[in-house]
Amino acid sequence: MAEWIYVSDIARYQGEEVTIKGWLYTKRSSGKIHFLQIRDGTGTVQCVVSKNDVSQPVFEISDGLPQESSIIIRGVVRADPRSPIGYEIGVTDVQLVQAAEEYPISPKEHGVSFLMDHRHLWIRSSRQHAILKIRSELIRTCRDYFDQRGFVLLDAPIFTPAACEGTTTLFQVDYFEDKAYLTQSGQLYMEAGAMAFGKVYCFGPTFRAEKSKTRRHLTEFWMIEPEVAYYTLKEDMDLAEDFVEYIVAQVVAKRRQELEYLGREVTKLEKVRKPFPRISYDQALDLLRSNGVDISWGEDFGGDEETILSNQFDRPVMVHRYPAQCKAFYMKPDPETPRLALCVDMLAPEGYGEIIGGGERENNLESLEEQLSQQNLPAEAFNWYLDLRRYGSVPHSGFGLGIERTLAWLCGLHHVRETIPFPRLMERLRP
Repeated sequence: MAEWIYVSDIARYQGEEVTIKGWLYTKRSSGKIHFLQIRDGTGTVQCVVSKNDVSQPVFEISDGLPQESSIIIRGVVRADPRSPIGYEIGVTDVQLVQAAEEYPISPKEHGVSFLMDHRHLWIRSSRQHAILKIRSELIRTCRDYFDQRGFVLLDAPIFTPAACEGTTTLFQVDYFEDKAYLTQSGQLYMEAGAMAFGKVYCFGPTFRAEKSKTRRHLTEFWMIEPEVAYYTLKEDMDLAEDFVEYIVAQVVAKRRQELEYLGREVTKLEKVRKPFPRISYDQALDLLRSNGVDISWGEDFGGDEETILSNQFDRPVMVHRYPAQCKAFYMKPDPETPRLALCVDMLAPEGYGEIIGGGERENNLESLEEQLSQQNLPAEAFNWYLDLRRYGSVPHSGFGLGIERTLAWLCGLHHVRETIPFPRLMERLRP
């Protein structure tokens, strides 16, 4: 039996007989020849079935194959400069594993709702393959960055006893005879980790019950969240800047083919180099007003405002020191201007909005207790968190990067629904 190989490795087997196990992507015939495009998850290869090279039953099987039928191909690898991968297979045998039923996704245009209903099949398409391969590269690159710099990976819990980002966006679940919530962020637990290990990060799903139907929001998304003891806001911003420069460069270097397949202008991503522009909230307010936006001091920025701001720059812009009143309870006030928080949002260019949110945490016990009280948060749920200020408290900072928004920007996608294998939106829980 010829050796079973993957399409991605085909260049190593020129002139040899191999076996490919996969699915029929497309097919066309020309008299005595069938051209089968076979995908195996790592790539797609053209397999040429000539009536002169195979038995009559094999030729007939090839003729009647429905799209997405699962088949095993045996044949000889040969160079072909017309092929996108440089090779094709001259078929000697075809084994049908399962003849697929009529495939619901055809080359014609389908509506978004139809495609989302068939997401479990849609991810087989070339476009979705490209997006999800870039996603895989992005995640690997994010983790490599922190692993190579001595950060310890800690896993934050999914069930939490209290809110991290505001009580209005919590998913409540029954937890035996108690109430629990799906995590909004692993940050609070990473703060505990930073006090134990110095520098840590977590990577996992987070949940926000936001009643939002914008192109930037999912109810379930993935974040990578570093936290570092003794870091101030400046050092936190330096880390975020270096991190984003690194991941963009690595994704461009390793997934350029997929980016270009999606029609992404890679030259725009190649401009993402340090230093990134840094502007204060007050400076951002001036920019918005000069662009005709009527906004009052103290208001947080929404998607429209972020789009206007990010369109002023050709790389991510870091907006820092927002009013404390529009930020979470754990943000440390600026000692020089207490009405401001030592926080930062990084806005991706081309109108993609916030991809990073972070800042310096309040490390004073009394100040943190006061913030909890002012925001009517249950102190008993945060006793463990307050302990971090009782036993060896130090300045510390961190941030969270959202994988899906970052991926939408990298790929140049209009909506985040394509950035995750099975998106969860307000109106979508299936498949």
